[in-house]
Amino acid sequence: MTFSLSPVEIYERLGTVIKGYQEALGRYSDEQFTHKSAEDVWSLGQMYEHLVLTSNFFFLANTLRCLEQRKGQLGGEKNKYGDNIFKYNSFPPVKVKIPEALRGSEPVAKTRSAYGPLLEKVLLDAQKLIETVGRDAGEYKCIHPVFGWLNAREWYHNMEMHFKHHLRQQAELEEILKG
Repeated sequence: MTFSLSPVEIYERLGTVIKGYQEALGRYSDEQFTHKSAEDVWSLGQMYEHLVLTSNFFFLANTLRCLEQRKGQLGGEKNKYGDNIFKYNSFPPVKVKIPEALRGSEPVAKTRSAYGPLLEKVLLDAQKLIETVGRDAGEYKCIHPVFGWLNAREWYHNMEMHFKHHLRQQAELEEILKG
């Protein structure tokens, strides 16, 4: 059985989790937001930058590619990892190490005050796609490097799951700040 949400439900859940990230911005000082506890540990700011960048240039971009039927194909299947995230409506509760070939450079955080509006723009862009994603037949798919072939609704839903996944990282980083 696959966990299936409508685009409206996905958007509502996305809105809830993004509002939480926006509210959290007020709990951090600028110093806390940029604090790195170790070379291989992101700051909160880097995590926020990652969330904004992946939303715009990965999740929303691939949702649009599917809707516009470009840079993908008709058909294709998710792999076992892709099947499981949709079955459970969640990424597994493990730290994910992005493969070196896909990683790119480390995120560079903007100022803490920049992220409220940037997260709001992610929500607005996602809102604009609700109806189109809802009407999409789901036959055209773009490849996800970890989960396999995803259609527009799956890419859209994947963004919401990605934001939820990083709540664990946010909690860990907040614990580090408490000392």
